[in-house]
Amino acid sequence: MMKHAFLTAFALAASTATGHADDAACKSLRLSDPSWTDINATNGAASVVLEALGYAPDVKLLSVPIGYQSMKSGEIDVFLGNWMPAQTAFIDDLNAANAIEVLNKNLTGAKFTLAVPKAVAEKGIKDFADLASHADEFGKKIYGIEPGAPANANIQKMIEANDFGLGEWELVESGEQAMLAQVARNEGAGKGIVFLAWAPHPMNEQFDIAYLSGGDAYFGPDFGGAEVFTLARKGWSETCPNAAKLFSQMTFNIEMENQLMGKILDGADPKDAATEWFKANPAALTPWLAGVTTLDGQPGEPAVKAALGL
Repeated sequence: MMKHAFLTAFALAASTATGHADDAACKSLRLSDPSWTDINATNGAASVVLEALGYAPDVKLLSVPIGYQSMKSGEIDVFLGNWMPAQTAFIDDLNAANAIEVLNKNLTGAKFTLAVPKAVAEKGIKDFADLASHADEFGKKIYGIEPGAPANANIQKMIEANDFGLGEWELVESGEQAMLAQVARNEGAGKGIVFLAWAPHPMNEQFDIAYLSGGDAYFGPDFGGAEVFTLARKGWSETCPNAAKLFSQMTFNIEMENQLMGKILDGADPKDAATEWFKANPAALTPWLAGVTTLDGQPGEPAVKAALGL
């Protein structure tokens, strides 16, 4: 049923994205960002292209639950970070309210589950079921990301159900960067830590990570193998078909996101990181901009390339 709903919504969105110039009312475009580096990166790339086309993207920093509620109430237009199946509960709610359209699957090959440093894994900790017998090494703590994140909720459910013998463990909620700083501290001190890890993310190059098996019931198979979708509030693609066409064609890959995220984590502004990447990879713009115009109806690809100095 979920897959059918997604495909139906995708087909609807695609059929409305005709590539005609949008009304001036579409100029302001509100994007949600839960302060995840991957969404910083994709929003940055989208913003560079949108601005070159004459739009005025407005990225709003909102937690996942608040971002989805804002989409439901019509205060957010587009979200590039619908990780599935981790966010299924939110999508069920939004579909029940007929509040969203799926514009595109923008990333495949992602993963998202618990991990430990490889040196810890080499002690025999390779599966969720191995954690409880090494409780002292981890201080009975699992480090997550910001409060309200669906992945945190999955961990909390696991603890409350006493699955894998983790009933007395604690979920430590913090932001992405605070969590990774804790990983660095523990690793440097030779202490064990179990934490949320995912790809794409430069953490996979910064740390030697071992993803844990056994978490399929909470994170899905293949180490939380995920697909990321682009969502729009219901009716937006019909109102702004040109911008919707762009988003329906805007796809990313793991390598691209790792590069952008690495720049951002080194202190670069997301739009500056994206601009640098586009200048090095101008061919990536062609499929994104096929049939897309500027806000005032001029050919989109030449306008974007001119704005980037290509």
